[in-house]
Amino acid sequence: MKTQVCIIGGGPSGLMLSQLLHLKGIDTVVLERQSREYVLGRIRAGVLEHGFAELMREAQCGERMDKEGEIHDGFLIAHGGQVSRVDLHKYSGGSSVVVYGQTELTRDLYAARDRMNGVVIHNAEDVQPHDLKSATPYVTYRSGDEVVRIDCDFVIGADGFHGVSRKSIPRDVLKEYEKVYPFGWLGVLSRTKPVSPELIYAKHERGFALCSLRSQVLSRYYIQVPLTDSVEDWSDDAFWAELKRRLPADVAAQLVTGASIEKSIAPLRSFVAEPMRYGNLFLAGDAAHIVPPTGARGLNSAASDIYYLYHAMLAHYQNGDSTGLDQYSEKALARVWKAQRFSWWMTTMLHTFPDSIAYDQKLQETDLAYLFSSEAAQRSLAENYVGLPF
Repeated sequence: MKTQVCIIGGGPSGLMLSQLLHLKGIDTVVLERQSREYVLGRIRAGVLEHGFAELMREAQCGERMDKEGEIHDGFLIAHGGQVSRVDLHKYSGGSSVVVYGQTELTRDLYAARDRMNGVVIHNAEDVQPHDLKSATPYVTYRSGDEVVRIDCDFVIGADGFHGVSRKSIPRDVLKEYEKVYPFGWLGVLSRTKPVSPELIYAKHERGFALCSLRSQVLSRYYIQVPLTDSVEDWSDDAFWAELKRRLPADVAAQLVTGASIEKSIAPLRSFVAEPMRYGNLFLAGDAAHIVPPTGARGLNSAASDIYYLYHAMLAHYQNGDSTGLDQYSEKALARVWKAQRFSWWMTTMLHTFPDSIAYDQKLQETDLAYLFSSEAAQRSLAENYVGLPF
């Protein structure tokens, strides 16, 4: 098999790049280790920054997002017995975010690839990139007893943190930065009316909590838990009781509870791999960087990678200009590290750390007090939350 761009990873990053390039006449093949059902079964982020929404529209995949997604002009932070609102629209110069589940977004991208007869190969086993430093790289994968070879110009590694792409970069070339947080998020998805029309981030001495939503009939709630906890430790009743303890009394009184339709614990970590290019391999999304979900930057950071790659590929194939490809790693990492900083700051400000001393706790309180006493501080938060320019 031969193609121009071989994309490893059939999640939203890989599918979006494939769709964008296809619309410009650039041939792609997407390889995904899991089945489509497995990919669509993953429950992930639901807050899309302004730039991501625009990219979905450019990919001709934004119709359902625009119809069913919810525009949010702000969010709430509960702290010290009060609830304060961050006015994203006011402090970001008129921007907002779209609340639309990653599962639905991925479904839309799959539908678009199907409409255009895009090549997305599922259950591709033992995927392996080869000759990445040469002008003729190729990728092999196993389908049953057959080993299939795909010759290409470029390989895109969009196969997540545990994928093969980053591991294909020699250890003496790759530099990794990591911070592991001493807690995770226990998340529950329930078919219940959201407690608030806007997200509520709650800082509480018992631990952080988040009230989010996927639609007006589908709610997503989280509480901070120790890494030693498992899903089996938390019945639905225990979860709702603990969530209520961490919310202001008037909010807790309005909380509609119900059976969980999905429950999972996600550990929190910050991670960056440099460089994001090795020869003709380009890393994108979780293959190169991960952020805690506190600042809603994970999927959105991946989108900026895809934006840079898409435009770099266009310049290369349409104009013979490889400047964008040569500058990809540097440009992508500059934005990635800003997303890392923002996510680290939000996480540090809002969570309860098991080893924190009284000094740390007073700093957290002061950070929140300063945030809501300063328009400049709220402007900084808002411009990061809605998404820095690509």
